[in-house]
Amino acid sequence: MACASKGTRRRASAIRTAFIVASIATRSRTFKRPHISTVPCSAELGPSGNGALAVTRCLKTHNLRAVIEEDSMALDRIGFVGVGLMGHGMAKNIVEKGHPLTIVAHHRRESIEDLKSRGAKEVQTLHELAAASDIVVLCVTGSPQVEAILTGPGGLASAGKELIVVDCSTSDPSSTVKLAVALASHGIALVDAPLSRTPKDAEAGTLDVMAGGDDAVFERVRPVLEKFAGRILRTGPVGSGHTMKLLNNFVSLGYAALYSEALALGAKAGLTPQVFDSVIRNGRMDCGFYQTFFTWVLERDPNAHRFTIANALKDLTYLSGYANASGTANPLGAAVRNSFAFAAGAGKAGDFVPMLSDAVAAMNGVSLAGTTAQATTGVKK
Repeated sequence: MACASKGTRRRASAIRTAFIVASIATRSRTFKRPHISTVPCSAELGPSGNGALAVTRCLKTHNLRAVIEEDSMALDRIGFVGVGLMGHGMAKNIVEKGHPLTIVAHHRRESIEDLKSRGAKEVQTLHELAAASDIVVLCVTGSPQVEAILTGPGGLASAGKELIVVDCSTSDPSSTVKLAVALASHGIALVDAPLSRTPKDAEAGTLDVMAGGDDAVFERVRPVLEKFAGRILRTGPVGSGHTMKLLNNFVSLGYAALYSEALALGAKAGLTPQVFDSVIRNGRMDCGFYQTFFTWVLERDPNAHRFTIANALKDLTYLSGYANASGTANPLGAAVRNSFAFAAGAGKAGDFVPMLSDAVAAMNGVSLAGTTAQATTGVKK
């Protein structure tokens, strides 16, 4: 089904041309364009689920690629939703490196006030955010939050504004593809750009980004990603970034579960975390994730890796859904998920991932907190 009639496309093209000229000339002012009525592009998704093809078709039909490429010379105004542990550092780098930044109200007032002191502007609604932005970056918990921000009541899609949205959350890829198709009919292009590394890297501007989406849209947002990323890895069409993120987290969280059980087994045999570390560190099994994990285990630094067990469980649940949908046997994924589900069920959902080691140790009647592995009864092994 065509996304819009020929006449509608001609009117849309004229409106967009006027919008581009006006927005480049008056970046500091809000420009309201007339609403463009179109047939929903979700009709193109079809039973085959070829979301990437449907998104490409709708981008072409709505002439979004031309808008994106023609408007790329102007300094983009950035909107940001989600200035939490990761988002604060990302937003800080965006505003400090030259982009006008607008942030939406957030419960972490210290983050909001800090960003405002650096030049960011705060607004109260998503419609206000859309009006002040060319590109909106999301860094929230997962798909339910992303869907609410984009297509919920008062969401960005209802603002009547052409935008590019960059979703840096760890989201369900199937939701991402469906959203991309639906948003294209509203003049909104979506890039999924989930993150790897830690809040410390977000502050330093050295995150890893996995980016999926249309080529022209990706090139438009690349300069923004570069403000907070040390590495940007192109993964393919929309949805591929979020799929790769789930695989990345499966590997890293799998290591966390392995380290935790190995430490508990070692403690049962009287092997301290220090002895364990002396063997693994600087050997073939050493890696950056190991080092941040063991910064907690050995030094008890709670800021070593500020990623909660609840978020880890959410990501592993997305992975399980993807495995089931694709008909892929994933027994190791189920085992890793169970480790985090146990910890969350034991009241540790708000703890950070390296603290899984303490939850697994406690389940087995040992402690890792001392310099010598001890049973919780105080008897040395």
